[in-house]
Amino acid sequence: MKPIGPMMKEHRLIERMLALLGRELGDIVARQKVDPVFIETAVDFFKTYADRTHHGKEEEIYFRDLGLKDIAAEHRRTMEELVEEHVYARAEVRALMAANERYAAGNLEALDELTGHLTTLVGFYPGHIEKEDKHFFFPTQEYFSKEEQDAMLREFGDFDARMIHEKYSGVVEHFEKE
Repeated sequence: MKPIGPMMKEHRLIERMLALLGRELGDIVARQKVDPVFIETAVDFFKTYADRTHHGKEEEIYFRDLGLKDIAAEHRRTMEELVEEHVYARAEVRALMAANERYAAGNLEALDELTGHLTTLVGFYPGHIEKEDKHFFFPTQEYFSKEEQDAMLREFGDFDARMIHEKYSGVVEHFEKE
């Protein structure tokens, strides 16, 4: 297996969550009511899985190693765009979380903001995923030798193994501070 395999597999799970968000968005528009628990769960998915786990592997391993290579200017520009898109997605997820918290606290005016952020995320991610899957991962994997790819896969495994501990250490630390 090549390192792009696990990252593309993660994209499929993110797409499934996006489909759920799209369905929820339709329900919100139809009934003018939000399920704050679902939105909170979706935010957790995007923060922990899509961003920290998936984007973390991309930025902290794949892009890091690719950045050390003499790569085509087009690939370097695309890599920089992808990092900027990750920053954008993080900001949208934070804004969605804030709007959901306001809505759950009784501020019904947050409904429009919440649906706006959902619409943005549901619209943004498919293009981002397509850019990575079809226009970036395949050509850039060729910069790595088989040995480098195997080492990267091992590092991906180590990275994933740390995620559960990082997540729940953060949960405990959050409640200790309160």
